Amino acid sequence: MRQLIIGTAGHVDHGKTALIKALTGFEGDSTEEERRRGITIDLSFSHIQNGETNIAFIDVPGHEKLIKNMIAGAFGFDASLVALDVNEGVMPQTAEHIQILSLVGVRNLIIALTKSDLADSSTIEARKQELAEYIGGFETLSLVDILPVSIHEPDSIERLREALYALPEIPRRENGLFRYYIDRSFSISGAGTVVTGTVLDGEIRVGDKITVAEYAKEVQIRNIQVHEQDVQVATASQRAALNLQSAKLTLKKGLLLTRKGFLRGFGTIDIWLESVAGHHIRHDTTVQFFIGTKQLEAKVLLYGGEESIQKGFAKLRFREKTYLVYDEPFVLSLSGRVIAGGRVINPIDEPMKKRLKLPLLEQLKARDFKAAFRSLVATHKRGFGLISSNQRFGLNHDEALQIARELEDVFVDEAGLVVYPTHIMHELRQSLADIYTKNQYALLSARSISAKTKWASESLVEHILKDMAIEGLLKFENGIYKNAHININDIHTLILNNIYAKLDAGGIVPEAPYNIYDAMDLDRKMGDNALKKLTKSRKAVRLAHNLFVTYENLQALTAQLKQIIRNEGYIEISNFKQHFPDLSRKYLIAYLEYLDKQSGIKKEGNRRML
Repeated sequence: MRQLIIGTAGHVDHGKTALIKALTGFEGDSTEEERRRGITIDLSFSHIQNGETNIAFIDVPGHEKLIKNMIAGAFGFDASLVALDVNEGVMPQTAEHIQILSLVGVRNLIIALTKSDLADSSTIEARKQELAEYIGGFETLSLVDILPVSIHEPDSIERLREALYALPEIPRRENGLFRYYIDRSFSISGAGTVVTGTVLDGEIRVGDKITVAEYAKEVQIRNIQVHEQDVQVATASQRAALNLQSAKLTLKKGLLLTRKGFLRGFGTIDIWLESVAGHHIRHDTTVQFFIGTKQLEAKVLLYGGEESIQKGFAKLRFREKTYLVYDEPFVLSLSGRVIAGGRVINPIDEPMKKRLKLPLLEQLKARDFKAAFRSLVATHKRGFGLISSNQRFGLNHDEALQIARELEDVFVDEAGLVVYPTHIMHELRQSLADIYTKNQYALLSARSISAKTKWASESLVEHILKDMAIEGLLKFENGIYKNAHININDIHTLILNNIYAKLDAGGIVPEAPYNIYDAMDLDRKMGDNALKKLTKSRKAVRLAHNLFVTYENLQALTAQLKQIIRNEGYIEISNFKQHFPDLSRKYLIAYLEYLDKQSGIKKEGNRRML
């Protein structure tokens, strides 16, 4: 079934709530205060459906002092039903609502000329012409229809209902990343925490775990309701109530629910903004930032050194981290009035100089992702990650990889989702060649090199090592790359002997195994296997994690410790340290614990005695 979310908008007392009741039978003003004041204060929700289309209505407040609640609702709209009193025409809140709809990207409008039973035909026709001209002044809005309606004329309500069902399919760009801003949160006895909101992208299933982005905490979906019906899955453009299991968090309007690991929070973002009603946006102005159902204080920082602008690129700086995605629409207000809106261009705080940042922002605004990828590869000298492509570009990983494959002079690690520039590959290749030049017996794998060279993925290293093997510089054998010009008959014995020699040279303060492997340019897995053989053959003893000592050195030290006991009556950390001042506490404890296991030694408190 086709799903549409239609928001009602319009000036206070122009009949929005009454219109919704006539369409759906739902009494929107449900709270005591709303009924007492006769206005919609918060968002209210209802729906209708025929055999093919389900329409969910979000009724938003029309009063000027409640404009923030109208903004919160508008982000979830696929289309809008604007209620306008045929005798009053466009009023201040009507104009402001329409501006907001334009700013947040709600394209299709149906205007209901309410109270049409109180107007003559010439007034209705004049109003239609006036509205057509007015809406025509907004580049991003499309006026689908203007219909005279009256709640006292059922036929007019039915015509409006059919027009709503006939609204065109609303294309939404989706990348599959579940996102959902909470618009209400409450507790139900026996069920626990329930939140409501609109699924903006992706889908959610019963049993799924999702993250409350601002808390970095996971919650599990216990139950889902769509239009008061239990369902197993909720998809994009659906209003959904989520019952959250073990939600021991303070969940409130504006918090973002999403999938774990896909979005990072930042205190600064890059935007494209456009002012409304001739406002000039001044540099360093503190504004209210609205996105989804979230409201935050932000500071506007202009890029070009201008004192003020009416449209252009800017930074927004927040007092807390925000979890935003590319191309999300937002609205800015100042002193309670809407002054601008725009789109998130770069939701990631990119440490780039202005001369490099502005071209990147132009590319992103134009959706020229290939050019943007080139810019980012050029500035990320040690690899540009695609793991955040959903957040950064609104692209899923497959779409991002497809663009990366079209770039020249790069290596694309498709498994690790990293794009490396050619120059860094040359640099890494030279460092690998230097290893084999300095140590002709180096025995390395891609994994061991990647573990040591944190920025280089295993796939990148493997690619370079394979090229060096094809050229005859290296030889691949048993998962290890070795110098092709050196003949090693018994590689395992060589490794064993070299590790033992380094342990023995360390005496009772041996180096940690990984340091030994790095010094030998040895693959860690091969080194670990050699150490296991040394301990199994009793040539080395493992005293603690990453602490191995040769059996001979250990026996010599044990004899010295026993002699200290004979001379002083006991040994503990204090007198042990006096005799071996160069030993750290880690070694002192490990050797005393080994001594505890020897025959003829007893322990009283912290002292060891014969």
